[in-house]
Amino acid sequence: MKQSAHFPVVLAVLGVLLYSLLDVVMKAQALAMGTYSAMFWRMGFGALFALLLFSPRRVGPVSRRALKIHSLRAALTTLMTYLFFFSLTRIPLAQAVGLSFLAPIITLFLAAPLLGERVQNNAKIAAGLGFTGVIVVVGGELLSLDASSDLLGVAAVLLFALLYALYLILQRKHSLIAQPMEIVFYQNILVFVILLCGAPFLVSLPDNTMQWGAAALAAAFAMGSLALMSMAYRRAEAQKLISIEYSAFIWAALLGWWFFAEGLTVQTLLGTGLIVAGCLASLRKS
Repeated sequence: MKQSAHFPVVLAVLGVLLYSLLDVVMKAQALAMGTYSAMFWRMGFGALFALLLFSPRRVGPVSRRALKIHSLRAALTTLMTYLFFFSLTRIPLAQAVGLSFLAPIITLFLAAPLLGERVQNNAKIAAGLGFTGVIVVVGGELLSLDASSDLLGVAAVLLFALLYALYLILQRKHSLIAQPMEIVFYQNILVFVILLCGAPFLVSLPDNTMQWGAAALAAAFAMGSLALMSMAYRRAEAQKLISIEYSAFIWAALLGWWFFAEGLTVQTLLGTGLIVAGCLASLRKS
């Protein structure tokens, strides 16, 4: 299976699933204790897990070039993650996720100038189908911006989308020069170090055992997703995996139905079908 051309896609799909579970947990945490505190404790557990599972000795020596990219990616991750989780406390989840999926479209057209990849026709078709599916699933949420809308939340998620597009490009570059274990270790440690700067002023303790457990669970989801996506992007070009990002809507529909008894509407099924078609289009050879 590891030799299959579809193996990176499987890794990416599983990575998106774990990130979707992370979004659910972090939205609840951010509403309960504030965005910064939710991020701080999630990254605190992430740093602890990284030290326990991937000691510096096991990770091995890191080159100066790789350390620079680790640091740049950590700073970018801190900013864009805060913006996204902040937006979840201001606007509906569907609206936030829908707007955030502008990122793969931006990434697709940045892949050529920044990565030297030639954007193939099937990648363009995949992006178009996937984004159309997003519009269908989200429905009127994306187009319902008016004077009563939370423009601060909308602005936060739009800025997140731009930063996430750059993040996906950097993820491809990073995955080519660093092993997944190394990436997981340094990202968790460095992001936590950055968040420590504001801890004395912005962090509050979790109120109960459930919040402590949720922080640990979010860290586990984040580490698993990062490892899977790093392995995927190490094995395939960015343009092949971009449309897989849209599969988050599939997981959202299934998880909503399973955990919250949310109905699967015709609109959701149609949009999900377009997203699946986009994912399949990305697998076709030119």
